[in-house]
Amino acid sequence: MKRVAILCGGRSSEHEISCISAGGILGAIDRSKYLPIVIGITKSGKWVLLPENFPLKIVDGQLPVVPESAPSVVADIAGFSCQGKALDIDVVFPALHGPFGEDGTIQGMLEMAGIEYIGSGVLASAAAMDKSFAKPIFASHGLKVAAGLTVTSAQWKINSAEITREASSLSYPVFVKPARGGSSRGTHKVHSHEQLAAAMEDAFTFDSKVMIENAVVGSEIECAVLEIDGVVKASIVGKISIDSKFEFYDFEAKYLDGATSIELPAPIDQDIADEIRVQALKAFHALDCRDLARVDFFLTANNEIIINELNTMPGFTETSVFPKMWAATGVSYPEIIDQLLK
Repeated sequence: MKRVAILCGGRSSEHEISCISAGGILGAIDRSKYLPIVIGITKSGKWVLLPENFPLKIVDGQLPVVPESAPSVVADIAGFSCQGKALDIDVVFPALHGPFGEDGTIQGMLEMAGIEYIGSGVLASAAAMDKSFAKPIFASHGLKVAAGLTVTSAQWKINSAEITREASSLSYPVFVKPARGGSSRGTHKVHSHEQLAAAMEDAFTFDSKVMIENAVVGSEIECAVLEIDGVVKASIVGKISIDSKFEFYDFEAKYLDGATSIELPAPIDQDIADEIRVQALKAFHALDCRDLARVDFFLTANNEIIINELNTMPGFTETSVFPKMWAATGVSYPEIIDQLLK
């Protein structure tokens, strides 16, 4: 029986969502084939062994957090051990979202240790995580991207007035977002240049590099990509619908409010849906991804398809759109997990 380490938590702002994803994976894994071992990474970066009954879900509105007090795990190029005993891990499922997990860092460590892991490799993970690098790669493969500029915290300190003028040339509203963030943490919809500075300052608390982009007016359309028996396939596409009280698909709307739903299949022309699936696969191959991804697009009123981003480790929570899109395509949650582990 293969011993599968499910890694969750981590030092990113998506710590809690990672824990909920791990809970979803744990509930769906085939126990007749795999022995799951849950390894948590605390917010301070400590690796710990979690009991299998640890509550990896939202309880009474409280998000799960990896406890600092759990037994320590030593993770190095010799593998994983706890209290002097080797954990003998065969494969790692890094259910980590955001920096220190989805950005190539954990992948590099596992490569060094020679341990099999699920998901994209070092370079694809790093490029997909940093949208300022992913965008020109997508554009070079013929995918349309939103107009915008990238600003470092050092540039903002020296030249905020000039950057504010440049942002105005994009025409408001604009989106301000951390270049290497996720789950819309630190992302703001900015309606005028008076609001820009506050949005930039908040985004810089999540990342030292921030992107200012044209707000694309259109529907949010998503497509899930999965390698099934060695063949990369695209799911049917879904349209994200958000309660009108939310201005955009932010963290609260995504996870905490029940305000978001996905229409499957998306109520769009079949030719457009098929083209989005083609573009999702194109984006996956452009970054040299592996195993799985969720690719997010905007579809404008005149049917222009604009890629927003690619997530190399999409959410696996019960409300996550990745498993929902595959379920609608005929692949169940346990089958997804099984394919990835195969």
